[in-house]
Amino acid sequence: MTAIDELLERHAVGVDHGAPEVPTPVPGLHLAVVTCMDARIKVFDVFGLRHGEAHILRNAGGVVTDDIIRSLAISQRKLETREIIVMQHTSCGLSMITEDEFKDELERDTKLRPPWAIEAFREVKDSVRQSLERVRRSPFLLHTDTVRGFVYDVRTAELTEVY
Repeated sequence: MTAIDELLERHAVGVDHGAPEVPTPVPGLHLAVVTCMDARIKVFDVFGLRHGEAHILRNAGGVVTDDIIRSLAISQRKLETREIIVMQHTSCGLSMITEDEFKDELERDTKLRPPWAIEAFREVKDSVRQSLERVRRSPFLLHTDTVRGFVYDVRTAELTEVY
């Protein structure tokens, strides 16, 4: 059985009944959270979120990229979000590789060098600061005054704000 088959089986016998109590795609807290795709991060638990309260945007590293800006622009302009959290974390896989090493590996394996940035980093706080700055400088976002950044410690669950 594949992992997908297992998840489909879990869904069939699970407790997911959709979201009839959430009448709109507008998040109740008017909040978007940008974070990493790392499976150790349980975003709803970290912030005590309830169903329907926030948009959750995830990618490798929780980095604000062009695609994250695209999603945030839609979130703000069409779905009424006003605040943004950028949360990256300790022991992130992107802190364990370098831009050139990974691009070289991909090029060796595929004979093509990717045109996109890997967004590897050494210091997670610096990466959060850079992502915050990308949000604040984006001409496509309406609400850039209430954006805050955090580092989540995957071992202790401590949240540290980054300024």
